Amino acid sequence: MIISNIVSLPIERISLACVLIMILALTTWRADLRLARPLLIASLRLIIQLSLVGLILEYVFEINNFLLVTLIALVMLLVACSMFVSSFAVSIFGLAAIIRAESWWDPRYSIPVLGMLLGNTMTAVALSLDRFTTYVWEGRETIEAKLMLGHSSQEALKMISRDSLRAGLMPVINSMAIAGIVSLPGMMTGQILAGNSPTDAVRYQIVIWLLIAVGCGFGSMLVVQMASKRVFDERERLRTERIYKV
Repeated sequence: MIISNIVSLPIERISLACVLIMILALTTWRADLRLARPLLIASLRLIIQLSLVGLILEYVFEINNFLLVTLIALVMLLVACSMFVSSFAVSIFGLAAIIRAESWWDPRYSIPVLGMLLGNTMTAVALSLDRFTTYVWEGRETIEAKLMLGHSSQEALKMISRDSLRAGLMPVINSMAIAGIVSLPGMMTGQILAGNSPTDAVRYQIVIWLLIAVGCGFGSMLVVQMASKRVFDERERLRTERIYKV
């Protein structure tokens, strides 16, 4: 049976989730994990940002204007500019070639799809870059030894680059592996709650996860490649300072 009416969530029910977050923050504070402050700030930002996004999207969905959708997409991309190539290209392909709505830029499809790809790609890129810089810094003596033995800069970083990419992609791979068995993905759950057919929800979720994996993969490879070039100077000598930004 398909659900026709959506159960609304009043403020008092949402506040219960906020209470749970506060309990978690208190627990981490007492355990001296130093996570209480960032957890509370992130939760507050989540509430404010999503509330504002909800108001904006209601207006965007109502007028359905191409220029406005483009503007919103550009703002999202500017916030996550290092993921422009992979996320934007994969989003356009998915919208135009796979989903094939009446207008590929239809805000009901384009904004959620781009948002999901950007969010997941940002996580993968951040993990890959953090692991890459850490491995390079901790293994700089090994890298210099390989250079002295005649290895090229790319050869000296081959193992580090591989492990960094694995670190960035493993969360996506694990999420795909347990989807439908251990957990139901968010988009699929949302569509089912909205009254869509579970079969249609599953098809959309499969497409989205595959697009996310592609975006994360190419985004991580791009950022590691860019970081690899900045680790060495013009004479392929390892820089002495630690590289954190691409």
